[in-house]
Amino acid sequence: MPESATLIAASLELILASPDGSGSGSRNFVVAESPFYIGRGAENGNHLPIDDLRISRRCAAIVRGDDGFRIDDLGQQLGIFVNGAKIIQQKLNDGDSILIGGEDGHRLIFRMHAARPAVERIFPEQASAAESAKSPEEGLSKLNVLLEATLLLNSQRPLELVLGSMLDHAIAITHADRGMLLEPDASGTLTVRLAHNSKSEPLPPEDLKPSRTVLAQAIESQSAVINADVNLANLSVQSAHSVVYQLLRSTVVIPLYTMSRERAEDGAGRKLLGAVYLDSRRTAAFSALDRQILDALGAQAASILDNANLVARERERQRLEQELSIARQIQLALLPRGLDSYAHLAVTAVHRPCHEVGGDYFDVFPIDEDRTAILIADVSGKGLGAALLTTMLQGALSGMTLGVDPAKVIRQMNLFLCEHGNLGRYATMFFGLLGRDGRLEYIRAGHPSPMLLRSGAVTELYSGGSFPVGLVEEAEFATVTEQLEPGDTLVLYSDGVTEAENAAGHLFGFDRLGAALAVDVPATTDLTVDQVQQGVLDALEAFVAGTSQSDDITMLTVRYLGVSAS
Repeated sequence: MPESATLIAASLELILASPDGSGSGSRNFVVAESPFYIGRGAENGNHLPIDDLRISRRCAAIVRGDDGFRIDDLGQQLGIFVNGAKIIQQKLNDGDSILIGGEDGHRLIFRMHAARPAVERIFPEQASAAESAKSPEEGLSKLNVLLEATLLLNSQRPLELVLGSMLDHAIAITHADRGMLLEPDASGTLTVRLAHNSKSEPLPPEDLKPSRTVLAQAIESQSAVINADVNLANLSVQSAHSVVYQLLRSTVVIPLYTMSRERAEDGAGRKLLGAVYLDSRRTAAFSALDRQILDALGAQAASILDNANLVARERERQRLEQELSIARQIQLALLPRGLDSYAHLAVTAVHRPCHEVGGDYFDVFPIDEDRTAILIADVSGKGLGAALLTTMLQGALSGMTLGVDPAKVIRQMNLFLCEHGNLGRYATMFFGLLGRDGRLEYIRAGHPSPMLLRSGAVTELYSGGSFPVGLVEEAEFATVTEQLEPGDTLVLYSDGVTEAENAAGHLFGFDRLGAALAVDVPATTDLTVDQVQQGVLDALEAFVAGTSQSDDITMLTVRYLGVSAS
């Protein structure tokens, strides 16, 4: 290749003006054509379009000559300035500053590069293949196309514009009629994400029918499949319905792969990101340089798609974390306040979800002047779905303050959840009404029995099973009465307490819970409800010995103080 054809390449850095006169971002353009037109809008055939009414439709051109590059003013109304001086025609040197659009207009910085060394350094195989091109100018032009595509692919422009530019450059290299970028959908089928024709105009993806036969060949071989003449391809391609129906004569498919980061260490292979598909109704001729440029372009596009997917996943993760954080704040805000405001009761509680939000729920609220509701519930499952159902339960149970019979409310909740069985959720629950006189009316719905601490003894409030809410439509929920004496303490808990596991996989269990409570209530000691609860938490912590929590842990401890206290 003659030295004069390879020494110099040029690019322009466009610094867009902002209303306050400062720059508002920059873009790079490779001067790959001569003349290289600058003006308003790409529709006017400009290689460097600027969307500004102060710019003429075609205001300037960069022209390459034997002695380098020059800029010509093609009729810009406000003039063109190079290094502050107005020009009509001016030879350009590396670093020259070009101002278009008035004093507060847009600025172009002209750069000259040693093209051959740069190409050899960045694309050594492509530069070598350029030696075999039909002419030095053709080889340099195609390498400039690749350099321009590389600059665009690594720019900060919106992803759709970057991918669209990639398609346009692939079409330009192959002289195809149309190009498509395909990505796998949820089922893994490649579907058209965007498409352009040879004029860089977008095509409706839903109307396009790429050849599935050629796509399958490229994916099976995990390499580019180039059919310069379909009539010379194998019979499966020649007879493919889409090829015959659309009168296709040449096709190019470049599968886009990346090494899966999750599986790279065990060498399990590459992940399919999509494919670049190009076709034409004409036969084509592809040189070694064309093929290598297409491979390089495909590698660049795969990298961009992979990075975009990573960014999208990270943004989705951050969005979910933010939503979960908001859900947690809402759930915490719905927990009862003022647990020390009951004259005849001493109340304390703890709620530790194992995830950001949980499926356990407890509440304490007055029903009327004489009775206070105490309840604990555990929705099946964990996480956001369980948390949503606990919120629904809380709203339904709050209706009891209107004087509705608790048994009727719970029966209606059961019917509602059973009728919506597709939710796949049910809840265990203990609901009690504790009067000032110590009379406790309670309803059990599949929840573990509260522990009753009375005169130094620890017993279960009830025994036997019952149905959870939302599991059996015919389930009945009866009210049972128990008389509490002053000093009696009820410890309500979720199964996250008794089913907590240690490193050996053993459960904390009912016996350890009873033992922890028995230690805390000797007949001669008057412990507060906080001390009773803390005794269980200390025993639980010592048992699990740092093992991660696998279920929500909730405790509600209520002591009846008697009529005289109120």
